[in-house]
Amino acid sequence: MALPTPVNGMITDAVTQANVKVLGDAPAMAMGAIYQSLAHSTGILYENATSSQQQLAIAGQAATNQGVIQIYSVDTMAGAVAASKISQSDTPDNMMALLTALRATAA
Repeated sequence: MALPTPVNGMITDAVTQANVKVLGDAPAMAMGAIYQSLAHSTGILYENATSSQQQLAIAGQAATNQGVIQIYSVDTMAGAVAASKISQSDTPDNMMALLTALRATAA
């Protein structure tokens, strides 16, 4: 028991024991808080990694789609280039003259 004081000795013993319990629990509570913080941070880390992988997968699909579109448009582009070259030459005029001559002889 504690030294004699104006307060009952049983009360001082109870307060002392409560204070000792709080001091004894402090390291365990601190470690629990640290572990909880670590678990939360690790969870956020994995969420961010998953989100990053999803975004990269979407970007990969978009790049693949653009590549396929370019592969399928090769014929169209080749046709457009050929038509442009023909329209800039005198071939259409020669073809029109030939058509006019054929129509004149057929009539």
